[in-house]
Amino acid sequence: MSMLAIRSRRTLLLFGAAAVAWAVTVDRMRGMDAGPGTDLVALGWYLGIWVTMMAAMMLPSAAPAALLVARVARGAPTLIFAVGYLAAWTAYGLAAYGLFRLVNSFDTGWLAWDRGGPYVAGAVIVAAGVYELTPLKRRALHRCRSPQSDRSGALRAGLLNGLDCVKSSAGLMAVLFALGVMSLFWMMIVAVVIFAEKVLPNGLRLSRFVAVGLVALGIWVVASPSSIPGFTEPDRSPSMQMEA
Repeated sequence: MSMLAIRSRRTLLLFGAAAVAWAVTVDRMRGMDAGPGTDLVALGWYLGIWVTMMAAMMLPSAAPAALLVARVARGAPTLIFAVGYLAAWTAYGLAAYGLFRLVNSFDTGWLAWDRGGPYVAGAVIVAAGVYELTPLKRRALHRCRSPQSDRSGALRAGLLNGLDCVKSSAGLMAVLFALGVMSLFWMMIVAVVIFAEKVLPNGLRLSRFVAVGLVALGIWVVASPSSIPGFTEPDRSPSMQMEA
């Protein structure tokens, strides 16, 4: 089998797995979007849907890195790379879950949507926009786009590349939490932005435009959240809590 055919099969494997993950995500999350502060429910359910979400959102943009590593790795390098890559994003998801539970252990009535909720959500989105312009973001995105293809093994390579990509896209995922982590609409938007930054030839330069867009979106959330397409405003009751 030619190298081109092998690369095509590996690419189809990743995109096919992502398509299946999207189908499962849509099926399980339809109607669950409650906007900012959506309850993350039990850890077991959350972890299962989080891994599925990450497979849907991240595997297509991980394809170039996986193919590069597969040139020198043995065994089933594409699958093993994906496992390591998703493990890094699973760690991010567990950290977000822990933060959510920690915040909710305090008196968070001031985070209700008719009080400080819009300001906190807007601030998180603006902060993510500022992060897009930092040297840390640029270095992480560069490493995420150009993984090391040594012979350390596909699992380790996937984990290390995943960690670089987590540092690169952590702000964008925080935006998803701020807008509603169960929102299929915003999940797709964030996935497209991550793909563009990681895969397109001018992806490194796109961060500047993403930064401007995020700052504008954060201000929009504070000023007129009801006019934002695809955005679900939370229940305005005092019990509504906001993810930080």
